[in-house]
Parts: sequence; C-alpha cells; structure tokens
Amino acid sequence: MAIDRLALYTTIYPGCEPFLAGFGESIEAQTDRDFDLWIGLDRITATVVLNAVGRLPRVHWVIGNPRETPASLRQRAFAMLVDAYDEVVLVDADDLLQRGRISAAREALETCDVAACALRLVDADGRDLGLASFGPEPDADWHELLPRYNVFGLSNTAYRADTLARCLPVPPACTLIDWLLATRAMVTGAALRFDPAPRMAYRQHAHNCAPVLPPFTADGVLIASERVVQHYRLLLESDWAWPVGTRPPFERARARAEMFDRVMHRSPEMLSSYVTALNQLAPRYVWWWAVAHPDLEELWTSAA
Repeated sequence: MAIDRLALYTTIYPGCEPFLAGFGESIEAQTDRDFDLWIGLDRITATVVLNAVGRLPRVHWVIGNPRETPASLRQRAFAMLVDAYDEVVLVDADDLLQRGRISAAREALETCDVAACALRLVDADGRDLGLASFGPEPDADWHELLPRYNVFGLSNTAYRADTLARCLPVPPACTLIDWLLATRAMVTGAALRFDPAPRMAYRQHAHNCAPVLPPFTADGVLIASERVVQHYRLLLESDWAWPVGTRPPFERARARAEMFDRVMHRSPEMLSSYVTALNQLAPRYVWWWAVAHPDLEELWTSAA
C-alpha cells in the first residue's frame, strides 16, 4: 500500500535561534523519514535559520512578506500544504521531536482526522522538569474541553489534509491559531484523538505564548485573558460557516471569559487575589487553564 504524502511544517521567527540546533537534530533522528519539510519564515531569513540549525533535510520555504501578519503567513502555508499533501504534521521550532513523532502521527491519522500527542515538559535547555506530561484527562470529552481549554497545539498535532482544509481560512489577526483550527475540526465532525505518550518535548521559557506552569503573575493572567477573549471573538465573528447548532457552548464560554476579563482589568485587588489563589491550586497541564478557573469562580464572579 502506498504511503500517503506527508508534510512536516513549522514557522520560525526571531527568538527561535537558540533552539534550532536541537530542533534540527530531532528532525534528523526521526524513524520515519518519508516526509517533506516546510518552514514558514516570519520576519527571519533562511540564511539565519540555516546558520543556526546546522543541518536540515531539503526545505520548502514559505517566505513571509512585510505586509503579512503571523497568522496570514501560516494561512498561506496551510493553503499550499492541503493542496499538495494527504497529511500535515505541525511542530514548533523551539520544541524537540521524539524519534517516533512522525511515525506515530502517520499511524494515528489512519484512524482519525486530527491527532495530538502528549508533551514532555522541559526547561529552556531541554532538561526534563520531572512533571506529569501535558495533556487532558484520559476520558476527556472534546465537546466539553475545547470550549474552555486547548490541547491541540501547533507543536503536537497532525491533520488529515482534507480536515485542515475545511478549517481554513485563519483570520489575519488570529493569535491562537491552534485552538481555532481544533475547534473548527471538532464542530465539523472530525474524529479527534489524543495520544498520552509524549512524542514532543515542550520547552518552558520566558516567551511561551500560553504558559501552563505556575507561578502565574498578574500581568501574565491579564495577557492570557486578553488572548482568550480575542480567540472567542475571532472564532465566532469570522465569515467561516458554523454547522447548525454548534455555536452555543462557545458563545457561553465567550460570555464567561469576557466577564472574567472585565473584572480582572477593572479591579487590581481582585486580580491580585485571583492570582494568589490560582498559584495555590494544583496545575493542570492544558493551555489556558489559568483563565477564569472554575475552582475560583465564586471569587471573581462576586465582583462582576
């Protein structure tokens, strides 16, 4: 049986340079090498990338232009990939692929439309933090989880190309592209699967878009809250055609996040109390769990 055409895609931007050598080595070490590597260049040149990474297999470059947003560049890359490949594996260039990442993704996509894997949490130098893997509870219901949190990132997820195609386009202002794509996949009936085996090492460093580890700061919670509110706005107000009856859980989640965001911005005292209480909770290793945490609902809704 013929092997489906598979693309491995990442976007590289300024600040990734210290991590690129390890990233390249992890690509070279893959047990399944039957893929094409695509790299989007977001405000960085191929020369800078190649000087930092040392060695890569042949690369297809998607070069950003000055008028593009980070989301527009990714949208353009995704549009090319879904036309040319059967499967698309997504990785972040500041993370590390485990040796079986590609082979496991290919195998998973034989029986599902979107496949994500657990993430091993490591520090900026790649040292294991000795924590539980990033991922949902084993019995997670995606219809309950995805309106509030996300585990399908641009580093640990793979898509069948036809599924990814129907999740496009990505709005130009979108920051949480991964969450938007996974949500659209789910509401259009895609079969989603999460592999509890950590097939990626997820670096924890100062520039993570969505920190998952405490201690959280007041500024960090405000930034996260603003990003989540923007996510719901772009998710629900774009021209993308929602299947009938699928919007209500996300509309409710939006209203809740907007209430939380208003309270946190309006009351520095409440924000301080919330952050203190948040840092006393056992962390959940999913993205955006620090925003409007349900265990602290009575605290912040009392000031709404």
